[in-house]
Amino acid sequence: MRVIVTGGNGFIGREVVLRLVAAGYEVHTLGRSRAADVPEAVHHRVDLLRPDELSILPEIHAPLLVHLAWYTAPGQFWWAPENLDWVAASLNLVRGFVASGGRRAFVAGTCAEYAWRDTPLDENAPIAPNTLYGRAKASLHDLLSAAAPGLGLSMVWGRIFFPFGPRDQALRLFGRLLAAMQDAHPIEVSEGSQRRDFIHVQDVAAAIVAILESELEGPVNIASGHSMQVRQFVDLTATAAGIRDRIVFGAIPPQKGEPPLIASTIDRLLTQTSYNPQFTIADGIIDSICKFRQGKKLSSTN
Repeated sequence: MRVIVTGGNGFIGREVVLRLVAAGYEVHTLGRSRAADVPEAVHHRVDLLRPDELSILPEIHAPLLVHLAWYTAPGQFWWAPENLDWVAASLNLVRGFVASGGRRAFVAGTCAEYAWRDTPLDENAPIAPNTLYGRAKASLHDLLSAAAPGLGLSMVWGRIFFPFGPRDQALRLFGRLLAAMQDAHPIEVSEGSQRRDFIHVQDVAAAIVAILESELEGPVNIASGHSMQVRQFVDLTATAAGIRDRIVFGAIPPQKGEPPLIASTIDRLLTQTSYNPQFTIADGIIDSICKFRQGKKLSSTN
């Protein structure tokens, strides 16, 4: 089965491409750069923000789409005007995909679409994003959901919570902790009382592929279903990485308006797909540290 993946060189996208290739799919990636270590995937160099470059879609003629590409610069994406560009680009992509014979699409949403509250969120929780990023994603979901029946498109919208993994960006919390294993500087973090639903990036990829292969439509949460204090997450990571003595809790003030809890239920994911998580949060942390160390070891010998 042929499938198109956008964002295939990204943090989540690379894991999705690897899993699809391993499952026997013919994977075609669209974007400016390819996942260099996945030669089995056919890459098409395309700027998704340029509608004219989507003329490649009829040639690929894939029935399946996994759309992950978006503007995700750490610390900037929440209010970046690029979010508007990606709404337009995503609409053009989906329309071109359907016109080229596409039948089913997974599109990546975000937990930032929800009105955050003090209980775990299910897919029926109110939508009330308080950032431009969340609003852009929620608006895209509304538009595609309304258009899908008329387009003859089976669409599922995955609201992803807090992924982490060995290739995390150094400007993100887990990526900072991984990078800190290579120096001797203090690591300043917040006091960490807020609770978040963390999930290993390989489990995110496994969930996306299981969703794509299911008959599920509409929104579905992609999370572990278990919240953890950020302080505990940092403590587990720092202890496993051997840098616990350099963590300075409370050195960074909490962000204004930061909710105390962002957590999820995953009943739809578990009951309507074949998804079976591989990692607990603690196991995922250890796995990520081992893979990060191995990756650095390999790169230093090349």
